[in-house]
Amino acid sequence: MKDRGSNQSVLARALGISQPSVGRLISGETRESGKLIELARLLQTSPEYLIGEVDDPDLLPSLGDKKVAFGAFPNAEPLAEEVDEDDEIVEIEELDLTFGMGGGSYLDMPVKAKPRKFTRGWLRMFTQAPPVRIKIAQGIGDSMAPTIQNADIVIIDTADTRVKMGDQIWAVAYGETGLIKRLRPLPSGGVKIMSDNPLIEAETAYDGELHVIGKVVAVVRRMAG
Repeated sequence: MKDRGSNQSVLARALGISQPSVGRLISGETRESGKLIELARLLQTSPEYLIGEVDDPDLLPSLGDKKVAFGAFPNAEPLAEEVDEDDEIVEIEELDLTFGMGGGSYLDMPVKAKPRKFTRGWLRMFTQAPPVRIKIAQGIGDSMAPTIQNADIVIIDTADTRVKMGDQIWAVAYGETGLIKRLRPLPSGGVKIMSDNPLIEAETAYDGELHVIGKVVAVVRRMAG
């Protein structure tokens, strides 16, 4: 954009979409092919360059040899009626805490085969993290009762993994098991793993024993009929 003397606001008007939608194209959160092609034309480059498949911005394999000058579409009409951002449907992966989880620097998080669909606006009520960093999981057992009941759905922000304040609820892998627990950092460097159920004793994890998946930002409970 800098090389072409443009900005997100100008591109948004030319593409017929909102400025935040342009931002999601730029960040890679959205890869809608039609808009990427239009964006590449406006920036006199190729979609392949924008998504990092080629290093030369002057290569235009998708557009042929003809370049379209920037500003050629100042009054471009939207290709389709723009959907309100809050109504946009996004897919969220569901973690399966019943499967073993590897710890250490890399965590292989088992997910259900079919992602769950939510509106972007509904998710934003709980976290501003991009959808790719949000997971959901189903509570198992009664270790966190009465805060989280068996089969409650928790929403997890995986962009937040630093346990800075005590007694908040986190999704973790501990002993190759997925857990939803309260965590409390200790002066000794360990982390106290606590349940809300008073019948379950707390444990303490030290270096390498605990991997934080993300912070639990909401609990969704099915109401009795």
